[in-house]
Amino acid sequence: MRVIKAGFYEPGSLRFLNERETMIAYFDCFSGISGDMTLGALIDLGVPAKWLKDALSSIPLSGFDLSVSSLSRNGISAIRVQVNCETDTESRNYSQIKSLIKKSPLSPFVKQRSLEVFKRLADAEAGIHGCSIEKVHFHEVGGIDAIVDIVGTALCVDYLGIEKVIASRIPLGSGFVSCQHGTLPVPAPATLALLKGVPVYGAGIPYELVTPTGAAIIVTLAESFETMPDMIVEKTGYGAGKRDLESIPNLLRVITGTEPHHQKGHLTGHQADTIVVVETCIDDMNPEVFGFLMDRLFEEGALDVYWIPIFMKKNRPGTMVQVLCRENRKEILIDCILSETSSLGVRYYDVKRRMLAREHIFVQTTYGEIQVKRIIEPGGGVRIVPEYEVCKKIAIEKNIPIRVVYDTIIKSLSE
Repeated sequence: MRVIKAGFYEPGSLRFLNERETMIAYFDCFSGISGDMTLGALIDLGVPAKWLKDALSSIPLSGFDLSVSSLSRNGISAIRVQVNCETDTESRNYSQIKSLIKKSPLSPFVKQRSLEVFKRLADAEAGIHGCSIEKVHFHEVGGIDAIVDIVGTALCVDYLGIEKVIASRIPLGSGFVSCQHGTLPVPAPATLALLKGVPVYGAGIPYELVTPTGAAIIVTLAESFETMPDMIVEKTGYGAGKRDLESIPNLLRVITGTEPHHQKGHLTGHQADTIVVVETCIDDMNPEVFGFLMDRLFEEGALDVYWIPIFMKKNRPGTMVQVLCRENRKEILIDCILSETSSLGVRYYDVKRRMLAREHIFVQTTYGEIQVKRIIEPGGGVRIVPEYEVCKKIAIEKNIPIRVVYDTIIKSLSE
C-alpha cells in the first residue's frame, strides 16, 4: 500500500504529526469573537504574517493591506490585526462574493470553508431583510475587511492543520452599534440569527463583543460549544480586539493540541466527545416521506439518522425517528423534523460517546488514487476501510458489482 496523504503538517516547519493524533483547536471566547481577533490568535499560534499576506494577495481583490502588530492587554501579549482598505469600498452581494472566491487560486479546502461562512451570513441577512439569498448585499460584511477575515481564517486553519474545533459558550454584550442600516441593538440581528442553537450568556458589558463575521466563523468551524475538552496542549494564541475593555482583557484565546490516545501507557486509539440525540415517534405519516426526510436531515448536518420500528399507544405500529448531531445543528434539525413530518414534538438530550480514532487518507489502488478511512484499533493495530461513496462511484463508472470494487481495493491495499 502506498499512502498518498496521511495526517497533516505545518507548512513552515514540515513537522509531520503522528497520524494517530487529531489536531484540536479550542476557541476560548471569554471576551467574544470577531474576524480580526480570530486572525490575530491564529497568527500568534504560528502562521507567518507574510505568508498570510501573500496567500490573500492571490484573491482577485485590490487596495488593501494587512497590518499585524503586537500589544499587551492586562499583561497578556497578543496579536492585533487590522485590514487597511485603500480603494475598494463597494458593497457586494452573495453571488459576487461566491464568484470572487471560486475564481481564486486558493485550495479546495479554503474555498469550501470560506463559502460556508458567507453562506451562513447570507442566510442570516436574507432572513432579516426578507429577500432572496443571492440578492443579499452585505455592506460592511461584504466589505474587503470581512472577506480578508473569513478567507484568512480558512487559510490559517489549513496552514495549522486544525482538524477539529470546539468553542466555549459565547458571551454577548449590550447597547447599540451604528452600521449601514442605522443604529441597531447589540447583539446585532444578524449575530443573533447566526447564533441560533448556540449556548450564549449575557456578559454585562455595554459593547458589541461578537460581530456577525465572528459569529459566522465560529458557528461554521466549531463542532460543539462546551467546556475545554480532554487534550494535550501544545500552543496558545491570543488575538486582540480593537477596543480596550475595563473589566476584562479584550482577547480571543485559541488553544491547540492533540487528543490523548494513551491511557496508563497503552495506546487505546479512543476518541471521546459529546453529541445530541433528537428523537420523536410517528404513527400517522405517509411512509414515502421518510426517505425524503432522511435526505433533508443529512443535508442539514445530521451525523446519523435511524428509523426504529416501535408499537405506540392503542398498539399502533409506528417509527421512532432518531437523529445524532452536533450541538450547533440541534435547532435546525428540530425545525426540519417538525416542518417535514406529522410529529407534534421532539425530545433531545446530550450523550457521551467513545470512538476509535480514524482519519481519511488517500491511497494508490488498482482504480487509481482514492480516499479510504484509516482506523486505529484499541491495541494499536491499523484497519483500512474503503468509503462507500467512492466504491459506488467506481462501480457505476466501470459497470461492475460494488462487492468486486470493495474486494479489489482491499486486496490492493494488502499488497
